[in-house]
Amino acid sequence: MIEMVDSFNHLSFGHLRPFVKRVLSFGKGVVIKGHCKFWIFQSFNGVVAVVSLLSFLLAMAYVYVILFPRFQPVIDKTYETPHFNSSVSECNYFEGNWIQDESYPLYDASQCPFAENGFNCLANGRRDRGYTKWRWKPKNCEIPRFNAREILEKMRGKRIVFVGDSLSRTQWESLICMLMTGVEDKRSVYEINGNKITKQIRFLGVRFSSFDLRIDFYRSVFLVQPGPAPRRAPKRVKSTLKIDKLDDIRNEWIDSDILIFNSGHWWTPSKLFEMGCYFLVGRSLKIGMPITAAFERALHTWASWLNTTINANRTSVFFRTFESSHWSGRNRLSCKVTRQPSSRTGGRDRSPISDTIIKVVKAMAVPVTVLHVTPMGAFRSDAHVGTWSDNPSVPDCSHWCLPGVPDMWNEILLSNMLSRN
Repeated sequence: MIEMVDSFNHLSFGHLRPFVKRVLSFGKGVVIKGHCKFWIFQSFNGVVAVVSLLSFLLAMAYVYVILFPRFQPVIDKTYETPHFNSSVSECNYFEGNWIQDESYPLYDASQCPFAENGFNCLANGRRDRGYTKWRWKPKNCEIPRFNAREILEKMRGKRIVFVGDSLSRTQWESLICMLMTGVEDKRSVYEINGNKITKQIRFLGVRFSSFDLRIDFYRSVFLVQPGPAPRRAPKRVKSTLKIDKLDDIRNEWIDSDILIFNSGHWWTPSKLFEMGCYFLVGRSLKIGMPITAAFERALHTWASWLNTTINANRTSVFFRTFESSHWSGRNRLSCKVTRQPSSRTGGRDRSPISDTIIKVVKAMAVPVTVLHVTPMGAFRSDAHVGTWSDNPSVPDCSHWCLPGVPDMWNEILLSNMLSRN
């Protein structure tokens, strides 16, 4: 290749020297107060010759670039989303900022029967609507404008499954409310068992009958199996988490086209050790195992099941990272909802839970896309439920108002899915 380039240089530009001398012979050199020599042409033929020379050089440069593209500038692609063993698009949806957009919100929660009363902040007395007017803008790309009808047509005949805790249920509710704006006959959308949306129920399934679309939610806050305390366990052990066994409802998740997991908010001392819940591996009780280590072991159990069970040719798998909360105070028990997004993250853009999710997914055989929502949520101290829930005596700086932040998770989810297809 190098010899070919050298030969091209010799043939193309080596023979130009006599031609250049001939062109310059039409002019007469004049020195003007310096070391630069300017040429004054005395004939029209000189001008024609210069134009011909420039045209020839431009043509040679064009041919040179076409034949030898390795000499073209390198395009910077530092904005690409980390691949996490998945075929995601070039857009890094999670590096960006929140911008005001008066076209939001995408729906009215009071007109959506699947929006939980506890998340409908406006109906529960919140007066400022500013928190509903923000849209996430990735740094180097655009998220397509949401079009419910178009999405419904493309999702025709599909089954979407959410698995996780109450934050997963919030995203499930959000997606249903978003898509219902594209349905003319609202009665054609219903919960398949006639159940109302509650916090305790383990399964909820909504069918869009006109589009043969199912959107299901399975409550599995740890993803692994809870169990009783072993015989002869210390008195402080009231229950266990079998971190080497996936939840016993796992087979219900298999027959799906899109599968979205989350876990994290229950992996805390207050939800585990203070409740007398400890970790179990086989028959071995792991009293001293840290929560971070147990969470990673549980994720490896989940990953192993996914690698051996899911048909990656059919099912697209996503895992949403830890959702930023905004508790404050010495014991993080104070909840103050702001009127505007925070200008700083206060360290909430990072989470050991999120880091562990990313680490485990990178090593998986089955493609899994990480929805890394932790950084984008870190700014939204204005969008939590606060005291505008169905139980205002208990402030809430973990869950989000609907409409709100979970809608943006779904816009990113849908954009990611459609860009693949």
